[in-house]
Amino acid sequence: MFKIVAGLLLIATLCMTGPSAFALEKDTANFEKSSSNAFAPTFGPTLPPVGYVNYCERYQRDCQPLGGSRYRLELTPERWKLLGEVNSFINTSIVPESDQDLYAMPERWEIPTAAGDCEDYVLLKQRYLEGLGFPVETLLITVVLDESGEGHAVLMVRTDRGDLVLDNRRSAVLLWSDTRYEFLKRQSQENPQLWVALTRKTRRGELNIAGGGH
Repeated sequence: MFKIVAGLLLIATLCMTGPSAFALEKDTANFEKSSSNAFAPTFGPTLPPVGYVNYCERYQRDCQPLGGSRYRLELTPERWKLLGEVNSFINTSIVPESDQDLYAMPERWEIPTAAGDCEDYVLLKQRYLEGLGFPVETLLITVVLDESGEGHAVLMVRTDRGDLVLDNRRSAVLLWSDTRYEFLKRQSQENPQLWVALTRKTRRGELNIAGGGH
């Protein structure tokens, strides 16, 4: 836990200087070119992952309604840099490990201190960024299918430049439509226990998806 706290302090110090505005424009120029693909569409309510439901039963304070906001974060150069730093730091600080190996059970969502699977990375990134001043209603746990059709979880950050994805499988922060994933569902901005569909297709493995992947 000391390593995680020290990393948080280091990131907070680094972001005080921030990158140039040019760096932000260079890295996000494609957002403006494909504005129609910048924001993930939603298609009504859907079921939350079972692992998240169980997590909320244990940690009710982390799952409280957020007051109905649909706010999009202003993506300043400092925030853009900070997203990349938090993503890279947590990806290299947490060792990928299955729930079966860690807890002797197929699915358990936890905020990791040393090891975890994909949704555990997401929970930690969500908590880090909230602690650094990012509005929690813009930090949304999201369920996808990866290139192999396997369930995976990422953190979607809703910004005025588009919906960005923080992923434990890569250090780069990408626009959601550039990830090559099939997006299934994410948390609602109004209430983290309510989830919305990101596709009109029938969701495969609705009850068990987004957990268990690395």
